[in-house]
Amino acid sequence: MDTFDFAARAELFTSQVKRSRRGPVGYKRFERAADAIRFAMEELSSQALGGAFLEIGEERFNGQEIRQLYERPDYPLERRERAAERVRPPNTTHVVDISSGPPQTKSGRWVRS
Repeated sequence: MDTFDFAARAELFTSQVKRSRRGPVGYKRFERAADAIRFAMEELSSQALGGAFLEIGEERFNGQEIRQLYERPDYPLERRERAAERVRPPNTTHVVDISSGPPQTKSGRWVRS
């Protein structure tokens, strides 16, 4: 993969991923391979990227090879963060104090909230 034509026409094929919020992409054609690579890296989930492949002429590139093309220093487009990473909230821990038990009325019955 020393020389790569990022301006070549490309086709992106993705397999259906269960529980996908956006639904299956299936097939998408791009005028430039660079756009197809960016779409795959920035818009597809990690699961969908794993089952995707990019076809340029007679060559095929799997998800890992698409990632390698995106990370190359000669990749011509500006990189953005992946959509899946933008949607996912940061890892946080929610602490709830249960030491005193649920709220109760004067009669000792629990209050539904």
